[in-house]
Amino acid sequence: MSEISPRRIIIGDVHGYYQGLMTLLAEIAVTSTDEVYFLGDLIDRGPQSAQVVNFVKENNYSCLLGNHEQMLLSVVGNKSSSNQTMHAWLYSGGQATIASYQTAQIPQDHIDWFESLPIYLDLGDVWLTHAGVDPDKSVSEQTADDLCWIRDEFHSLQQPYFQDKLIIVGHTITFSLPGVAPGQLAQGQGWLDIDTGAYHPRSGWLTGLDITNKLVYQANVFNHCVRTLPLEKAVSIVEPKKVKVSNRHKQRA
Repeated sequence: MSEISPRRIIIGDVHGYYQGLMTLLAEIAVTSTDEVYFLGDLIDRGPQSAQVVNFVKENNYSCLLGNHEQMLLSVVGNKSSSNQTMHAWLYSGGQATIASYQTAQIPQDHIDWFESLPIYLDLGDVWLTHAGVDPDKSVSEQTADDLCWIRDEFHSLQQPYFQDKLIIVGHTITFSLPGVAPGQLAQGQGWLDIDTGAYHPRSGWLTGLDITNKLVYQANVFNHCVRTLPLEKAVSIVEPKKVKVSNRHKQRA
């Protein structure tokens, strides 16, 4: 079957791996007619966060607020932030982000851009957000913390949150969910997680999903391998009852 064009392409958590992102986009062969969406967490952990942000910003690609951008803003954009907040961000990869800027200072236009990022995008049949939704709240009640940080309560959904939309997320590395191997996508009740852990030594895979043609493109940031798989071959099903629900609503990572 021939592919449908233009495509809607969704990119998982890049985490500062600019060269890996370039390899992935070359494999996807993105054109000017394709719609490209980033799920957030462009920054932290990897060596080239500044370059990733520049690239996404300058190409006017749609991007969501991730928890790592939120952490950056809580430090850089908040003069009353605590040392604890600063250390939490630095520990979570913020030091690598600072080092990726030539002056070791994040420019104001990047800060302004982070502040402009939406916390979700409704594409009709597909609903994008960084982490997931709080199952006990309506869409209008969801907070930035809910959509940027939630994990177990979302992944253990027994019924889809939307009846007519697939929620596509990043944030939680897929192999941390029960029954999912490194590099595989994870699918639950009405949701699909495409954060395959680009920065993690157990994986290295950065994922781009062509949701239009149901194709999964992946580039490994460590060994530079690439691969393309049909979505059904790249996904593992997560059983809700096997997800251990923590007492903590926000699990920072």
